[in-house]
Amino acid sequence: MKNRKTRRAFIELAIHAGIVCPFLSSGVSRLSSELESLFMDPVPLDKQLKILILGGTSFLGPHQIAYAMSRGHSISTFTRGKTMPTVHIELFKNVEQLIGDRNDNLTALYNREWDVVIDNSGHRVQWTKDSAALLKEQCDLYVFTSSTGVYYPYLGENFKEEDKVLLSEPGEMKEEEKMEYWYGVMKANSELAAISEFGTNRTLIVRPTYMIGPADKSNRFIHWPVRLSRGGEILVPGEKEDPVQYIDVRDTAKWMIQLIEMKKNGTFNAVGPRESQNMMSFVREASDAFDVPSTFVQIDDYEFLKHHGIHHIVPWILPVGKNIGSAKVNNHKALQNGLTFRPLIDTVRDTYEWWKSDAVSQEQRNKAESNQDSILSREKMILEKWKKL
Repeated sequence: MKNRKTRRAFIELAIHAGIVCPFLSSGVSRLSSELESLFMDPVPLDKQLKILILGGTSFLGPHQIAYAMSRGHSISTFTRGKTMPTVHIELFKNVEQLIGDRNDNLTALYNREWDVVIDNSGHRVQWTKDSAALLKEQCDLYVFTSSTGVYYPYLGENFKEEDKVLLSEPGEMKEEEKMEYWYGVMKANSELAAISEFGTNRTLIVRPTYMIGPADKSNRFIHWPVRLSRGGEILVPGEKEDPVQYIDVRDTAKWMIQLIEMKKNGTFNAVGPRESQNMMSFVREASDAFDVPSTFVQIDDYEFLKHHGIHHIVPWILPVGKNIGSAKVNNHKALQNGLTFRPLIDTVRDTYEWWKSDAVSQEQRNKAESNQDSILSREKMILEKWKKL
């Protein structure tokens, strides 16, 4: 093969979200230009790889495919075939689309060889164990897309790749903790399942923090592009120095392909921004994506925020209890190995253009923007109550 050519509600939403195309004609010409520019720097023919993606039609996968194909690599995907890819749709005609089920039907992967397998859809430990066991003689490298959720509960700070992670759920959990414990433990054990089959020298683990950007249907970040586009008096949650961490999905996708090209192994936190950032700084920088006047009202009373149902507006997560260190993950190893970040205003603007394009149904927009329980709808009332204190 070496010589062949070549955290609770929003976690659940992210797992099950489908993705639509951010590169349709309505209002997204800048994104189309970016896609075109990718194809100007392919790798030499003898370095082009055959890549299998388990998944590939969700949030991260299509961006990986776009960058990988721009470099000259060939792509196969393995999915159930129930969700048709609608992001970078013009590229999928050149993607080999294999159909099966990670529960009980891996037949399409039998007697095939690839240089690399990227496991984006590993949401059960057994899935990763089975696919890695099958592919360990058919691929050189197993890439597992994990999460900084493996560090939950976030009771410390400066979480590094070599830190211990939780491998079993505690006997007693609060109801609101169950999803986060399950997700972190599942990802941590899936990492071990991949390593047990491929070995440490042939396994690459990437742990992204909260990914944001075009094609994210979880709606966990869309509050900010929508709200900042309107200007006016804007609610900013949290204390003055509350840290935030996030990464554009396209930066994660690009870097993962680059790590593969560099033949890296080991574990990496995919975490931005480059330098530490607090919530107010994030909002001020993000607001520059829109040419509208804005003022910012910081609500720094955690009890007031909790009383009004504001526990998270990604990238801000209420930093109390077991989430106190959720935005304190170390990214030094990633920076030393080539992780780069596009300007935040590009992420916000591109996400907004995608949101307002034909790629998103009016029903989906209404669900986020017109929901009477949303922070967008309740913001004015919350600010009025805050000012009366």
